[in-house]
Amino acid sequence: MTVRVGPWSVRLAPRALLVGTVLVLVGCAVTVAAISTGEFTVPVPDVVAALFGQGTPVAELIVSKLRAPRVVTGLLVGAAFGLSGAIFQSLTRNPLGSPDFIGFTAGASTGGIIMVIAGGSAMTIAGGALAGCVVTALLVYALAFRGGVQGYRLVLVGIGANALLLAVNSYLLTRANINDAANAGAWLTGSLSGRGWEHAQPVALALAVLVPVCALVSRPLRMIEMGDDAAKAMGIRVEAVRAVAITAGVLLSGVATAAAGPVIFVALAAPQLARRLTRSPGVTMGASALMGAVLLTAADLAAQRLLAPTQLPVGVLTAAIGGTYLALLLRKDRH
Repeated sequence: MTVRVGPWSVRLAPRALLVGTVLVLVGCAVTVAAISTGEFTVPVPDVVAALFGQGTPVAELIVSKLRAPRVVTGLLVGAAFGLSGAIFQSLTRNPLGSPDFIGFTAGASTGGIIMVIAGGSAMTIAGGALAGCVVTALLVYALAFRGGVQGYRLVLVGIGANALLLAVNSYLLTRANINDAANAGAWLTGSLSGRGWEHAQPVALALAVLVPVCALVSRPLRMIEMGDDAAKAMGIRVEAVRAVAITAGVLLSGVATAAAGPVIFVALAAPQLARRLTRSPGVTMGASALMGAVLLTAADLAAQRLLAPTQLPVGVLTAAIGGTYLALLLRKDRH
């Protein structure tokens, strides 16, 4: 279906629109459940009143200061991870081509661990994670570049870099004192606990800048999925588009990791689940972002409620779910 507005035209897929609408509704339901339920239940009308500054002091404290920042951070981080995973899976034409597997998340973890051991503040740790992700991406891109960057080469080099960085992370933890190692280990798990508006704002800013960039490269990436030669024949500047897409994906992954730690498997699973629901021949950016937001927020809600009053870090739950999904994905590909 094509919608024309003056000289502009936009092609819309009805099923993708339906899936996107459903994901938005599910995300709203999960958000309301996460904010209203807990050790102290806040009725939905009181939640709405507190969000508009008209609630009771207790409701405003619980909603605006404690729960809403955590939920909003989860939504934004999940969307960033989902969008980053969609970019790299499209570039590599491989369902395993996510930041978790090609070294970028591990690089961000290395930067974060170094800052934790150095006694850095929360902002310093976040900056270290972002810097580690960017440096790792530059090294992987440079090693994978041979007159261009092919998807399979990026995956292979990234897997090697990921293995090396995991070894470096383990070494850093063994050399740190017990308190620093415990703090770094907790950060490496990935968690939304204690997240405030100061964690959500950088991710929101990054999404505001990078989502339009992703929208611009979305169609050229679809062409590149058919092969570099076919894309060049249609006038696509393959390497330029690929460089812009990689930059956007790396920044999204780095900012998300800086805000919540290396929450694994969201970037892997969200684009694939979105693709299956939309039945799209390629990776869908918008649906992947929405799926990532829903997955991470729902996982965090489950992590808080499953073993209440004990709360699990969300990274533990996403690892368990993602590991099962990965096994199913590999089994399906084998058949």
